[in-house]
Amino acid sequence: MIEINPISVEEIWQFLEEVSDPEIPVLNVVEMGIVREVWFNDGGLIIRITPTYSGCPAMNAIENEIKKKLLEKGFEKASVVTDYKETWTTDWMTDHAKLKLKEYGIAPPEKTEDDSDFLTNLKGSQKIVPCPYCDSMKTHLQSEFGSTACKSQYYCDECEQPFEHFKCI
Repeated sequence: MIEINPISVEEIWQFLEEVSDPEIPVLNVVEMGIVREVWFNDGGLIIRITPTYSGCPAMNAIENEIKKKLLEKGFEKASVVTDYKETWTTDWMTDHAKLKLKEYGIAPPEKTEDDSDFLTNLKGSQKIVPCPYCDSMKTHLQSEFGSTACKSQYYCDECEQPFEHFKCI
């Protein structure tokens, strides 16, 4: 007899949208593009995730939070597989996630697939990153490294606010 799971894969994706990124709590792991695949296997549930960086310190926390959320939803046989075969890209982030980043005060990444679609212009070799607070293009890089490895530190000359930029990968 085949056991039919009353919960759909789509519902699992919705549960995973409740798991916040520990470094950027306004975003969840689905809209970040970290969760890549969900499937049922031999009565259990498997979630495949891809780290944003190979050494991202948040991945262990993300894995634990996913397991905790699934246990809370009644999934005792849930596995989280961290997959390094694919390289995560900021292109996997949803447009809504990028908007939420901007509203949170972090300049979102540009598209990486097509240089003509960049939201920023190049000034020499340095990108011009729009300020998430006032949308000014009068900004400059202060440091390649922000509070985490995935962000750089910028300063807006117009509104005089420091801000982080989520690096394109």
